[in-house]
Amino acid sequence: QVQLVDSGGGLVQAGGSLRLSCAASGRTFSMYAMGWFRQAPGKEREFVAAISRSGISTSYADSMKGRFFISRDNAKNTVILQMNSLKPEDTAEYYCAARLTASSGTAYYKSDDYNYWGQGTQVTVSS
Repeated sequence: QVQLVDSGGGLVQAGGSLRLSCAASGRTFSMYAMGWFRQAPGKEREFVAAISRSGISTSYADSMKGRFFISRDNAKNTVILQMNSLKPEDTAEYYCAARLTASSGTAYYKSDDYNYWGQGTQVTVSS
């Protein structure tokens, strides 16, 4: 089992950047594929980015490609979401998620694929 703690959210102006972190407990972090999702008020949770266990494979939602970048440090049990060129429509609660998997190269983009979730961190982008 893994516990996830999201951090790094805040208020930023449009065009700015934020760096979200997800810290995972346990000694088997490298066994988990990781993802980031977000949910805005009144909207469904949507996929943002994902990274495989090994870090070799990544996946992004179309609207985030070229602006958001996901990375992981298995030695530090951490996954990072670097968000650049932020837009007001990026305002949402952001959640990291983990999936225990035998596949080292699969990045999962469906929320149903994940078993563990962080508590969320709020990102607000002002215009």
